[in-house]
Amino acid sequence: MAIYSISASQLTEGTSVFIRGKLAYARLTRPIEGAELAASDQRKVQNGMSPVGKPHTTATITEAEVQFADPVNPTIEEQFVSERCYASKKNPGTGANYSIDAKGSNLPIIAIPSEAGDGTFDQDTSCQELAQGLDVTLVLRVYKPKNFNNRGLALDQVIVHEAPRYYNAGGVATGELAARGIVFNTPPRAVQAPTGGSAVGAAEDVVGTDVEDSLSFPAPQPAAPAQAQAAQAPVVQPTAVAPVVPAPAAATQAAQPQIQGETPEQKLARLEAENVALKNAGSAVGAPVGAAPENPWNGQGGAGGQQAGITYQG
Repeated sequence: MAIYSISASQLTEGTSVFIRGKLAYARLTRPIEGAELAASDQRKVQNGMSPVGKPHTTATITEAEVQFADPVNPTIEEQFVSERCYASKKNPGTGANYSIDAKGSNLPIIAIPSEAGDGTFDQDTSCQELAQGLDVTLVLRVYKPKNFNNRGLALDQVIVHEAPRYYNAGGVATGELAARGIVFNTPPRAVQAPTGGSAVGAAEDVVGTDVEDSLSFPAPQPAAPAQAQAAQAPVVQPTAVAPVVPAPAAATQAAQPQIQGETPEQKLARLEAENVALKNAGSAVGAPVGAAPENPWNGQGGAGGQQAGITYQG
């Protein structure tokens, strides 16, 4: 166990320490919390380190060197940070290492060189994690935790001293693209696929693609169940068609318009004659009682020889 000459209780709240090095690992754009925190703490315990136990951001640099405000008279805080630089057992060639786990939900400010090239800096608002190997300075601030006598260190800012590069989870590095003349105006960000439907409409299904000989084709869709196909097909209901019975000649004549020049007496006589003709012609669905139609069941029809159907009395 390392023995230090300066303890956290000796630090002055509100003072700052600058330490520069090559970025080995960082999580700066969102806190480590939830399931990630549990997994991170488990790894620390397995490696013989103390778990953090609270949401936090983290950064580790190699070739670490404290930037003393006055190298002849380093401050207590600068000496405190310098004593806590360590040599990596797994990577001894990386020189002095320094790590910080900054508890809390506050994210550090990331500063990158201005595009104007005048030595000034702009805040990086891309929300992307910085790439490994960047030349950076960690700005640490001393604070006093609540209900705790010792002081702690917060990671306030990360100053990038070169053109920013970003962690790429499997894509093509922007440096390789730039070498081929492909330069982005702003650093590209990964695009998340929509959930619960396609980008066109939530009611649509997302259709993937199959690639064959460098050409993309719509992915095959699962066959719809027979019931679903039947539901989609229009159902045509059969329409009952009544048998067409030719109208009697007398009825056809009755439907004709009134003869021009016909007197009321002539019209009355004509209508009575047509009425008698209609009664004697038979019904389209039955026959008058007393008629003797041909019976296909050999006289086993209704009582009194009446044919089944609608009848009327003469």
